[in-house]
Amino acid sequence: MGKISLSVLLLMTLGLSSCLKDQVSERYSFFRPVYQTRAEVKASIRNDVPEQVQVPGKIVLYKSWLFVLDVDKGIHLIDISNPAQPVNKYFIKVPGCTDIAIKNDYLYADCYTDLITMDISNPAAVQVKQYLNGVFPYRAYAGFQSDTTLVIREWVRVDTVIRRKSTETFQPRSGIPVSLLAGSFSSFSGTSSVGITGSTARFGILNTRMYTVSYDALKVFNITQLDAPKLVREQRMLQGDIETIFPYKDKLFIGAQSGMHIFDVANPDQPVKLSQFTHARACDPVVADDKYAYVTLRSAGFCRGIANQLDVVNIQNITSPTLVKSYQLKAPQGLSIDGQLLFICDGTDGLKVFNAGNPNAVTQIRVLDGFEPHDVIAYQGYAIAVAKEGIYIVDYRNTADIKIISSIALKK
Repeated sequence: MGKISLSVLLLMTLGLSSCLKDQVSERYSFFRPVYQTRAEVKASIRNDVPEQVQVPGKIVLYKSWLFVLDVDKGIHLIDISNPAQPVNKYFIKVPGCTDIAIKNDYLYADCYTDLITMDISNPAAVQVKQYLNGVFPYRAYAGFQSDTTLVIREWVRVDTVIRRKSTETFQPRSGIPVSLLAGSFSSFSGTSSVGITGSTARFGILNTRMYTVSYDALKVFNITQLDAPKLVREQRMLQGDIETIFPYKDKLFIGAQSGMHIFDVANPDQPVKLSQFTHARACDPVVADDKYAYVTLRSAGFCRGIANQLDVVNIQNITSPTLVKSYQLKAPQGLSIDGQLLFICDGTDGLKVFNAGNPNAVTQIRVLDGFEPHDVIAYQGYAIAVAKEGIYIVDYRNTADIKIISSIALKK
């Protein structure tokens, strides 16, 4: 599209006042794109001093570190070895990053259309090991940038005043959608070799493969050689509404707006669809254990659905999943399960904790409100919830006294 003009992203009218007898002044704010070449983007990927989280996205728990993705900017490394006192230690600049996964000290992240592999064995000096170019073409912002040698690094806010005759009516030109600007007390022993992702993840690792989903595709990367992943398969999905992936044992549970897809990966390079659980159209993160899958349906925003509920699905017959029961919620998003405890991010109602020991009688045992979480990871007695107000760490080792023990504020 060439260079974008200064009027491209009009957000709001801030005021209207008289300037002269026959003139008025209108104050506007908009965002102007700042471009970089792809070579400049790659050169900018590096460790930097810690920054405050601004637009929190996906989260990954690895060892005693919480990796928080700052949408399109990079990755924050937060030391949670003492969950009551998290320390923001490092920031890795990765422009155009929206998804991450980790195994054995190697971090995989998208960088616009590319897959980047980093050695994070020394968090203070992360090393880029490989770029796999063009494997995520859906991230090319088609229609917004015709010169493929350039990418939009960031958007810079500009405030301006437009003066016109009082008899004129100013109509701003339409621009790019605003959504593109965005989407204890004892020491924590940490995770094993594979990072635990939240339920809204699009990257998932099983053994020597990483699986990624996009709107209508499932991709398989061979990560046997950890520092040099290879794309080995791309499998198109019939429905173009794929949202999330949850690997569990030798299965992939894929959330879509029309239902939950279950794939067998006994042959890791050739996922085979076993079944599908269909539900009303809604956004659809999913987690699972040996017997049940837990699916949250949300109708808000672009989901365009009608349901706001938790579906508990019996998957003991993996080829024929059946609904056990639905539970009404407000606006559920991410969720996580640890044993019989089920954590659900439920919009403005906050983080809800349920006893899911009996799928026919899932009961709420605690609500932590005052913030609006969108994803959560529960592990070893601690839950990390990421919200639009900040990041919250919850101690649930004593189920009679589940409480927030620390938080990380966002950049204002």
